[in-house]
Amino acid sequence: MVCTRVACICNAARVCGEYSHVPHDATSSPVIDIRGVTKVYYKPDGSIMAQALHGIDVAIRRGEYVAIMGSSGSGKSTLMNVLGCLDRPTAGDYFLDGKNVAKMGDEELSRYRGQTIGFIFQAFNLIPELTIEANVEVPLFYQGVPPAQRRERSLECLKLVQLDHRIGHRPRELSGGQMQRVAIARALVTKPVLLLADEPTGNLDTTTGQAILEVFDQLHQQGMTIAMVTHDPTVSERCERVVRLKDGVVETDVSRVRAMPA
Repeated sequence: MVCTRVACICNAARVCGEYSHVPHDATSSPVIDIRGVTKVYYKPDGSIMAQALHGIDVAIRRGEYVAIMGSSGSGKSTLMNVLGCLDRPTAGDYFLDGKNVAKMGDEELSRYRGQTIGFIFQAFNLIPELTIEANVEVPLFYQGVPPAQRRERSLECLKLVQLDHRIGHRPRELSGGQMQRVAIARALVTKPVLLLADEPTGNLDTTTGQAILEVFDQLHQQGMTIAMVTHDPTVSERCERVVRLKDGVVETDVSRVRAMPA
């Protein structure tokens, strides 16, 4: 049963390759290029409360699969927020798919983020009142995509992750693994150039978590650029590169041959 479920998810992920056409190319321009990025949090009186990032330089090439690791307080969550354009750097530049998002206004940044990045969260962040197909449509709604086209793309993505048989159901009627697959479909529906995943298996049991990681493996093999925050070494072993933070700086940045599961 487990093997059949994993195989189905993997087959769906292979089809998802149409969402990321560009193969891994070490000579290509990076999807993520942050230069001297600093993040400082201030108190209401203007004094410094904390400095989370200290002049970080990181580039992630098109098609790379990168784990971002670090202990609590290392700055990895802050870095993830900056990479996802959910928070602005205090200083430095951030080029996302060639554009300096650190210099964009709020409206332009919001629009560009929605077109460029697909987010996958540990807690799924599904809207409980909506059906799964309506949840997948949400990013397209904010982009002004017409309703008929939203529904078509939503159903297509749910089919890709083997959840077309659950159309019409709400999140509370799904298992944890199924909810995370809905979240992956929602992340793919905008056809992004980058997937950002924040502890995507953290709320799942081991078997279901491995099935979800198989989806990421297949997306990566099809050329998708993935950055994943994780504290789990068994998850990072599946990545081809590990960036480890400590006290707001990059402690190590190691590329390696991926240890693919048997």
